[in-house]
Amino acid sequence: MSLAAYCVICCRRIGTSTSPPKSDTYWRDIRNIIKFTGSLILGGSLFLTYEVLALKKALTLDTQVVEREKMKSYIYVHTISLDKGENHGIAWQARKELHKAVRKVLATSAKILRNPFADAFSTVDIEDHECAVWLLLRKSKSDDKMARLEAVREMSETHHWHDYQYRIIAQACDPKTLIGLARSKESDLRFFLLPPPLPYLKEDSSTEEELRQLLASLPQTELDECIQYFTSLALSESSQSLAAQKGGLWCFGGNGLPYAESFGEVPSATVEMFCLEAIVKHSEISTHCDKIEANGGLQLLQRLYRLHKDCPKVQRNIMRIIGNMALNEHLHSSIVRSGWVSIMAEAMKSHHIMEASHAARILANLDRETVQEKYQDGVYVLHPQYRTSQPIKADVLFIHGLMGAAFKTWRQQDSEQAVIQKPIEDEDKYTTCWPKTWLAKDCPALRIISVEYDTSLSDWRARCPLERRSIAFRSDELLRKLRAAGVGDRPVVWISHSMGGLLVKKMLLEASKKPEMSTVINNTRGIIFYSVPHHGSHLAEYSVNIRYLLFPSLEVKELSKVPLSCKSPLSQPNQNLEQSIWPLSVLPSGKPIFLLRFIDFLFSSDLGIGDLIPVDVNHLNICKPKKKDAFLYQRTLQFIRETLAKDLEN
Repeated sequence: MSLAAYCVICCRRIGTSTSPPKSDTYWRDIRNIIKFTGSLILGGSLFLTYEVLALKKALTLDTQVVEREKMKSYIYVHTISLDKGENHGIAWQARKELHKAVRKVLATSAKILRNPFADAFSTVDIEDHECAVWLLLRKSKSDDKMARLEAVREMSETHHWHDYQYRIIAQACDPKTLIGLARSKESDLRFFLLPPPLPYLKEDSSTEEELRQLLASLPQTELDECIQYFTSLALSESSQSLAAQKGGLWCFGGNGLPYAESFGEVPSATVEMFCLEAIVKHSEISTHCDKIEANGGLQLLQRLYRLHKDCPKVQRNIMRIIGNMALNEHLHSSIVRSGWVSIMAEAMKSHHIMEASHAARILANLDRETVQEKYQDGVYVLHPQYRTSQPIKADVLFIHGLMGAAFKTWRQQDSEQAVIQKPIEDEDKYTTCWPKTWLAKDCPALRIISVEYDTSLSDWRARCPLERRSIAFRSDELLRKLRAAGVGDRPVVWISHSMGGLLVKKMLLEASKKPEMSTVINNTRGIIFYSVPHHGSHLAEYSVNIRYLLFPSLEVKELSKVPLSCKSPLSQPNQNLEQSIWPLSVLPSGKPIFLLRFIDFLFSSDLGIGDLIPVDVNHLNICKPKKKDAFLYQRTLQFIRETLAKDLEN
C-alpha cells in the first residue's frame, strides 16, 4: 500500500511542480515509477510462487503404498537420499546409530564365538513383510547344504507372496536355488524369469540353414558309421530331394513310428528333423557338446523349440540334446543363463508324460545338490521326478520290446473312447503310462525307471551297422547307462516285454562276469517276463520267398533263434542265481498278433523256472492292463511287493 501511495504522490508532483524544468522532472518521475512498479511485480511473483510451492508441499500425500499396488508386477528397490546432511529427526538418527552399534557388537561376538550372524538382527533395516524373502534368499546361499535345501523347500511351499516378491527371488537367487525350485512340485512359475531375448537371424539365413551350419561345425572325424551316415545325409540332401523321399523308418530314439508321415509336411521341417537326429548322437560326445554351446547351439535350439510348439517329435529331440549336454557339469552355467531351466520348469508340469519325463531328466542332470546319478539318453525316471523327502528303498526297471518305447509300451490298454493324441488330465479314467500313474502311488518308496532303445522290423532301409543293433551290443550299452544311473546300488526288480526280456538276461549275464557290475546282479531280486520268447520263434520256417520279401532286421533274426548267451543265466541250471532271483513269466493265450504269430508263445515263454501265468490277451496288450484293478496290474503289484517285502520294511 505504501508503494502505491508513493506512486500517486509522484504523479501529483509531476502535475503541480514548476521547477526544475518540466522535461527533466517528467522523465525522472517516470523512471521512479517504472523502478518501483517492477520491484512490486517481481516481489509479488516470488511471493506467490513460494506460497504455491509451500501449499503443494503441505497438501502432497505419500502415494508409495498406492504406487506399490499399482506397480507390484515390477521389481523395485527403496531409494535412499544421498544427502548426508538431510535431517530425518533425532529419533531416526538415534535408531541408526543404535543399529550400527548392535551390528558391531554382533560381528565381534561372531568372530570370537565363530557363530553366524543372527537372522533376527541381520534384517533390522528391512520392513516386516520383506524379511521372509531376504532371509530365505540368504539361507539359500548358506554354506550348509541342509540349510540350502530347507530354504528351497520353504520357497516352493510359499503361495501368499505378492508378484513382485516372486520376481525379486527370480532375479536374486543363484543357479542351484533356481534348479531346486524347478524340481520342486509346488513351485510357482513366477519364480522363473522369461528366457533372455534370442539373437536375430541374419537377413539371408533361416533356422534350417543355421541348424545345418551348427551340424557342419561339429567334428566329423572319429565317428561311428551311424553318426557319419546321418550327418552326411542332413548336410548333403536339399529340401527338394528330402521331400521326394517316402517311407522307411527313422528310429534313433526307439519310438517305433515311421517318419514317413512327416515327409508330407514342409520340406524344411523334415530337414530340421534330420539335422536334430544327427545332433542328438553328436551330443553324446562331451567334446561335441562344448562345440554346440560355443557355436550358439543353446539359443538356436531354443528358437526351434518355440517354433515347433505343436510338434512333439522336434521338441523331444531338442530335449534329448539338452539332456545330454547337462551331463557335463561345466556347461550347467551356460544352460541356466540361456533360460532352459525356466522352460523345463514349465514342461515339468505338462500333462504329456513324455514331455514331463524329458524335462525331469534334464533337471535331474542339472541338480547336483540332491542327485548323484547321471541319466544318459534313453534312461528316464518316471518316479520320483521331483525332489522328495520320501526315502527311495528299491528300483523297478521297465524294458520294452521290439518296436516298443519307454512310455507307449506301458500305457493302459486302448479303448474306443480313449484319445491317445491328447493329454488326459483325469488319470483315473485313462493313463498313458501306468508305472508312473498307478505304481508310483501304490509304492512311493520305489524309483521307477523306463529304458528306451531303437528297434526295427525290416532292414530294407537299414542305416546303422549290424553290430550296433545286436542284443549283445545293446545289452552292453544299456548296462553301462543303467549303472551310471545308480542301478545296482539298491534292490532291483526288472519288468520286461518281448525282446526286452532277452536284453535283461543278457545284461545280468554280462554283469556276472564284470566285477564293477557285480552289484547289479547281486541286488536283483526278481524279474517279470511279459511274453518273452526265451526259446526263440519259428521264423526260420518261413519260405525262402517270404524271407526275401520281408528282409527281416537283425532283431527279428535273433528272435527267431535266441543265442545261447541270452538263455543264461536264468534258463540254464545255476543254483546260486535261482536262489537269489525269482522270475515271473506271463504269457498270452489270446489271438496272437500277425507279425508275431509264428512264435509258439506257450513253449517259448516258459522259462522253466519260476511261476508261469497264462493270460487271455494278445502279445501287444499283455503289458497293458485294462484298468487298475485288472488281474495283470494287480498280479504285477503283488509280485513287486512280495519280492521287495524285506527291503521296503527296512
